[in-house]
Amino acid sequence: MNEDQLEQLCLEWFADNGWEIAHGPDIACDGPTPERTDYRQVLLLADLEAAIRRINPHLPESAVEQAIAQVSTPGSLDLVANNRTFHRLLLDGVPVEYKRDDKPVHDHAFLIDFEVLERNRFRAINQFTLQGSKQLRRPDVVCFINGVPIAVLELKSPGSENADIWDAFNQIQTYKDEVPELFVYNEALVISDGYTARLGSLTANQERYLPWRTIKHEDDKPLLEWQLETLVRGFFDRELLLDYIRYFVLFETDSDKLIKKIAGYHQFHAVREAVKATVIAAEHKDGIGERRATYAERAVPGSKKAGVVWHTQGSGKSISMCCYAGKLLQQPQMNNPTLVIVTDRNDLDGQLFATFSAARELLKQTPVQAEDRDTLRQLLAERESGGIIFTTVQKFALLEGETAHPALNPRHNIVVISDEAHRSQYGLKATLKKDGRYTFGYAKHLRDALPNATFIGFTGTPIATDDKDTRAVFGDYVSIYDIQDAVDDGATVPIYYESRLAKLDINRELIEALSDQVEEVVEDEEDVGARERTKGEWSRLEKLVGAAPRLQQVAEDLVSHFEARTATLDGKAMIVAMSRDICVQLYNAIVRLRPE
Repeated sequence: MNEDQLEQLCLEWFADNGWEIAHGPDIACDGPTPERTDYRQVLLLADLEAAIRRINPHLPESAVEQAIAQVSTPGSLDLVANNRTFHRLLLDGVPVEYKRDDKPVHDHAFLIDFEVLERNRFRAINQFTLQGSKQLRRPDVVCFINGVPIAVLELKSPGSENADIWDAFNQIQTYKDEVPELFVYNEALVISDGYTARLGSLTANQERYLPWRTIKHEDDKPLLEWQLETLVRGFFDRELLLDYIRYFVLFETDSDKLIKKIAGYHQFHAVREAVKATVIAAEHKDGIGERRATYAERAVPGSKKAGVVWHTQGSGKSISMCCYAGKLLQQPQMNNPTLVIVTDRNDLDGQLFATFSAARELLKQTPVQAEDRDTLRQLLAERESGGIIFTTVQKFALLEGETAHPALNPRHNIVVISDEAHRSQYGLKATLKKDGRYTFGYAKHLRDALPNATFIGFTGTPIATDDKDTRAVFGDYVSIYDIQDAVDDGATVPIYYESRLAKLDINRELIEALSDQVEEVVEDEEDVGARERTKGEWSRLEKLVGAAPRLQQVAEDLVSHFEARTATLDGKAMIVAMSRDICVQLYNAIVRLRPE
């Protein structure tokens, strides 16, 4: 099969998905049915004008002309900045002004109808010739919605030994340099040789081009011969694509450089299922009585358990949470909900807050961060609707003299999003103290503070022991993307575990007991007394773990294992220890064994 045959097959898949198909030369300025005035025109203006009139029938002629003029004229010399500006217009509408009864009216012209699929025109056009800065350029397939080029597919021959998908990637980079006007409106880039297909954003490097393995949901992974067919039938499903453009595109600034991020298939389907489960679980009900993750189909109305999104480490969980928040906030059934994002560490709280703050365009509001317990209580008590509040779970600690956390807000449309909090999120059982008092964990205090809130958990490492079962607290799995999925997608390398214990004559039970105590009191970081207690317990544990005989045996084992491995396989090693002091001692022990 050559490139042209693959192109025709690709168009057939688009046609099966309900897209209109056209041949670029036919609609060119010198073609039999011209829809463009010249080869520099990237918008199909007749389609765009018709869509604006169809979606916004109340707008007068002058407003339609204003909208077309704004969309046709990028305001910056920077491609990514223009792309961000257009994406905002796509979501919020193009601001227009006109007069009615001699009074100025400020309005918005929407370019896409995200609610009614049939009001939009979807077209896939091949060999769409454009005048580049050096020569004519012909992207293989360009996808238009209402006359706007939202996606470009560059294909290479499956049978060629001299070209692969990375040649297609390089071709896309050339197009961006020579015909930047085409990419002002872009939402997705596809490179493929048929067998292999990858999807990336406008700013994605090779590493960020990832496969799209699903069609309708995360377990709909047909074993098709062509990855490109899965991508076209799945990603370019018209209804799913509109949802994707609306909620799954983010812009972030990294070292003063604007980056565009788009969701992977696992994030896309996870968020859709999680929102569905949350809307059901958050219902206000009285008297609440074969896919891997089906909780969205089984969520109990009014149960307040929206489920668990289990996505392995490094799979973009913060982007998933951001997209989840953006989509949930716009669900009419939620009546403008308040979102409370809870972590169990200050650094996690800060990182996630920064991610959400950068996504204000998607969220349509500015997140706030609770600095202390009093501020948190005030934010929650005063909030009547809307809002995104960040806090650590420790800020739900009781004040001096309190025996239970006061109820701060009884509303039913509050959603608590828990990120990787593990054991601090589970403390629902009472613990009997020496003075005869019962104390509860932070999870109990959080639920006392927000008695009717709905809870959803995002985790990379679910736990299932006694009072720490993730699913018992939040509900069952809404979505699963485990380490094997990540390896299959090439998103991470395989991990192999080999247990190598240092068998020494020390009190192992004491080490484990101390370790549990340290983990328990680390959660109490809001409490000064607890922090001091942590230091003492940590010091005792460090002395046991860092005992000289133990470190000597660990060093000998590491050296022999590494030398045996490198005798047959080149590589590096990284050693992680519980403290800087132990790191130094272990380093010195290794150097004594191998001074060279």
